[in-house]
Amino acid sequence: MKMRKLLESFNYAFEGIIYALKTQRNMKIHFVVSIVILIMSLFFELTRIEILILLMTISLVIIAEMINTSIESTIDLITDQYHIFAKIAKNVAAGAVLIAAINSIIVAYLLFFHRLNPYTSIVLEQVRQSPLHVTFITLIIVIFVTIALKAYFGRGTPLQGGMPSGHGAISFALATSITFISENMFIGTLSILMALLVCQSRIEGKIHTFFEVIMGAILGILITVIIFQVFG
Repeated sequence: MKMRKLLESFNYAFEGIIYALKTQRNMKIHFVVSIVILIMSLFFELTRIEILILLMTISLVIIAEMINTSIESTIDLITDQYHIFAKIAKNVAAGAVLIAAINSIIVAYLLFFHRLNPYTSIVLEQVRQSPLHVTFITLIIVIFVTIALKAYFGRGTPLQGGMPSGHGAISFALATSITFISENMFIGTLSILMALLVCQSRIEGKIHTFFEVIMGAILGILITVIIFQVFG
């Protein structure tokens, strides 16, 4: 029972993310920019502290936008008439998003500007990231793309059902990453078997259809292969 309630709480949380992504134009922009920035980070030798700052900055912008959406929805629920305090609440929430966005621009400038100059043309060869960094960024991109597709198709719940299968995408992304990192077919085969077991459990539990799982697996494999081929 406790596990079921925990799963439901995660579902509600993801539903909130998907709602904001489907209904808020700025949220869509934040997601696209976040994916672009994460891909850009693969070109540069960011330290762990810099990666941490980058992730915290992205999270701050998305969190601020979601809080702003919550405040606007609450005010619209309370009243549909103009009120000065309602205007102030919405403006302050929007101001919080603006501050977070400005902060993200400053952070991006400090992290990337000195690396983006014409005298570093050899950067593509010099700054290929470690497998840990590539795998970590790959998983984040797979999760972002999966959430975006679930928002687009609007079927099932974030953690149960829907198109595509998030478990299928992530499990096969991990299996593909392990195969690239280990460069050992036996280890790669074991990883793929584990991913297949994850997908089989989703079909067996009637949470996903076979097609949804296949699409999730293909999504995870394609994104991981592309990123490792370019950056790995």
